[in-house]
Amino acid sequence: MYLPKHFAVSDPARLHDLMRAFPLATIVTHGPDGLEANHVPLLLDTEAGPHGTLRGHVARANPLARQTVDSEILVIFQGDECYISPSGYATKAEHGKVVPTWNYCAVHAYGRLQLVDDADWLLAQLTALTVEHEAGLAKPWAVGDAPADYIEKMLGAIVGIEIVIERLIGKWKVSQNQPAVNQASLIAALDGQPMAGLIREGASFK
Repeated sequence: MYLPKHFAVSDPARLHDLMRAFPLATIVTHGPDGLEANHVPLLLDTEAGPHGTLRGHVARANPLARQTVDSEILVIFQGDECYISPSGYATKAEHGKVVPTWNYCAVHAYGRLQLVDDADWLLAQLTALTVEHEAGLAKPWAVGDAPADYIEKMLGAIVGIEIVIERLIGKWKVSQNQPAVNQASLIAALDGQPMAGLIREGASFK
């Protein structure tokens, strides 16, 4: 990932927060047929490994379930993003030397894929994933709500994946390279959007 120094974020807590807030990750692998990308919701365990561990599952028919574990893989988490119009820059009225861009936040996690073909592990992973995303709903669904034989059948159709993160890279491109007057005008133009808050906080990212 192209990463100018002023957009780089290395604070583990901030990186982990984005990974939790946007859990649908893109897992990029290189297999016998070349590059593969799979979109998988992952749970982050910050207590396992130096940078955390990601856990999820895929269909047994997915080529990822047969991926070898001897090569590094890339997991991409995409956070808030927003088109930035030149009209939002205060300096447009001064000299017109402004162009459109796109602001965004992203985290890249690198590690090695481990496949887990164990029913107990899978049940625990599915339960944790369900609890995480059903929380807050008026009538949260639980794995135990489905018939036991049906869940057993579903477990047989998936394979667990676990990725111990070996390194993390964060990029917050949120107008840190713009003068303060343009940052202020963008915040006003994007009022109410998540990106406005990110631009406001941009100077504190590290």
